[in-house]
Amino acid sequence: QVQLVESGGGLVQAGGSLRLSCAASGRTDSRYNMAWFRQAPGKERDFVSLINWSGASTRYADSVKGRFTISRDNARNTVYLQMNSLKAEDTAVYYCAATAAAGIVYLTTAARYDYWGQGTQVTVSS
Repeated sequence: QVQLVESGGGLVQAGGSLRLSCAASGRTDSRYNMAWFRQAPGKERDFVSLINWSGASTRYADSVKGRFTISRDNARNTVYLQMNSLKAEDTAVYYCAATAAAGIVYLTTAARYDYWGQGTQVTVSS
């Protein structure tokens, strides 16, 4: 079992920045690929970004490319999402997820993830 706890959300003006963190605990000895998803009210949970277990490979949704950066510190069992140039449409609950599944190209789907955090609210005011 892996427990995930997100932090770093909040209220920010459009054009501002936030950095989300996801701390993993429990069975962190396995090589987990990690991702961020987000869900706005009344909408489905959408893929934002993912990073493979070593940090060598990353993927981004088109809507956040060039603005968001995902990274990880395996020594601290923590994944980060640096969000710059935030827009009102980035407002959502952001969730951290983990999976031991391989094939990074297939990991943009929420169903592929086994463990989820409780989410952190990001609100961008225009």
